[in-house]
Amino acid sequence: MNSGGFFSGWRAERGDVSLADVHRTVKVRQKSSTWRRAAAFVGPGYLVAVGYMDPGNWATSIAGGSRFGYTLLVVALISNIMAIVLQSLCARLAIATGRDLAQACRDAFPKPVGLVLWFLAEIAIIATDIAEVIGTAIGLNLLFGIPLEIGVIITALDVFLILYLQKLGFRWVEALIISLLAVIAGCFIVQIALADPNWGDVIRGFAPTTEIVTNPEMLYLALGILGATVMPHNLYLHSGIVQTRDYGDTLPEKREALKFATIDSTVALMFALLVNASILILAAATFNVAGKTEIAELGEAHNLLAPMLGMSIAPTLFGIALLCCGINSTVTATLAGQIVMEGFLNIQLPPWLRRLITRVIAIVPAAAVTIWFGQSGTAQLLILTQVVLSLQLSFAVFPLVMFTADRRKMGELIAPRWLIGLAVFIALMIACLNIKLLFDFVTG
Repeated sequence: MNSGGFFSGWRAERGDVSLADVHRTVKVRQKSSTWRRAAAFVGPGYLVAVGYMDPGNWATSIAGGSRFGYTLLVVALISNIMAIVLQSLCARLAIATGRDLAQACRDAFPKPVGLVLWFLAEIAIIATDIAEVIGTAIGLNLLFGIPLEIGVIITALDVFLILYLQKLGFRWVEALIISLLAVIAGCFIVQIALADPNWGDVIRGFAPTTEIVTNPEMLYLALGILGATVMPHNLYLHSGIVQTRDYGDTLPEKREALKFATIDSTVALMFALLVNASILILAAATFNVAGKTEIAELGEAHNLLAPMLGMSIAPTLFGIALLCCGINSTVTATLAGQIVMEGFLNIQLPPWLRRLITRVIAIVPAAAVTIWFGQSGTAQLLILTQVVLSLQLSFAVFPLVMFTADRRKMGELIAPRWLIGLAVFIALMIACLNIKLLFDFVTG
C-alpha cells in the first residue's frame, strides 16, 4: 500500500507534504455551517488569479485593445474558461493524492524525466519572474521616478515579506493578495468610468468572430493573449496551496473540499477575467478610438492616459494598479518556485533557507536581464518571457491531465470523462497554439 493514498499507481511513495510550514494550517470546522466551511476555502483561488493578470498579460491586452478595439475580448473569455478547467484539475490532484503537481511528476516518472521537467519548470519560473520584476520596476518608475535598476533590486525584498506573513499564518499572505486585488479593481473601475466605452461594442466583443482567424495580425495577438494567460507556475502553485486547508481524510470530506476549492478558483478567475477585460477595454476606448493603434509599451500607455482622458489621476491609477499587480505576481511566483524545487527535488532544508534559495534562483537572472536591456527593451523582453512560458506550458498540462484521468492514482476522485475530454482538447489546443506562437516568433 502507498503512503501517498489508499491506492497504488505511483512509482514512489509520497515524501514530504507540500509547503510543510503551512500545510493544513487553515482549519475547516466540519461541524460548522456550510457557508462557514465554504469560507474556509476562500483564498487560494485569488493567489492563482494573480498569475492571470500579471504584467505580461497587460502588454498583450493593451496591444490587442489599441490595435483591434473590443474584438479580442472573446479570446480573453476563452482563455479564462481554459484556466478554470485546468485549475480545477490541480485542486482535484492535490485533494485526491496529497501531492502537488511537482511531487506527482517526481513520484510518477523515472528520475531523468522528473529532472528534465524540473529544469523546464525552473525556466518557466524565471521567465515568470522576469515579467513580474519588470512590471513592478516599471510601476515604481512611473509612480516615483525610481530608476529601473533600483526598482529591480527593491522587488527582491518581497521574499522577506512572504517570510514574515507566513510566520503570522498563511491567511495573512492571502489577505495581502486579496487587498491588492481590490485596489487593482478599484483603479480600473475609475479609469473605465473616465474612458466611457461604448458598452454595446464591449458586449459584441465577447461574441466569436471568424475575423480573428482570417486576419494574421489579429490571430497573432489572439495567440499572444491565450499564450500569456494560462501559465505553468499557476498549476504547480494551486496544487500546493490548496493543501493549506485542513479538510480531513475521509472521501466525503475530500469531495466537499474539492467542491469548495473549485468554487473558490472559479470565482477568483472570473474576477481575473474582469481585470484582463478592463485593461483591453481601457486600451480600446482610449487608444483605438483615437487612432493610436500601435501602443504596446506599458510606459507609453501610462504617459498617454492623462492627455487622452483629460484627467491627471488616470495615469496615477494605472501606475498604482501595475505596481500592485507586480507585487502580487512576485509573491505568488516565489511560492510557486518553492513548490517546484521542493516537489521535484525533495530537498530537506529549513523553510526560510528553501524560500531564499528559490527566490535567488529566479531573481538573479531576472534582475540581470532587466538591467541589461534597460527601459527600452522591456516590451521585447515581456514578449520573449511569454514565448518561453508558452513553450513550457504543455510540459505541465499534459502530466496534470494524465494523472487526473488515472483511476489507480486518483481513486474515487478521478476526473469525470467529460472533464477529461475537455481537458485533453484544451491541452492539445494549447500545444498547437504554442507551436504556432513559436513559429511566428522564430520566423518574425
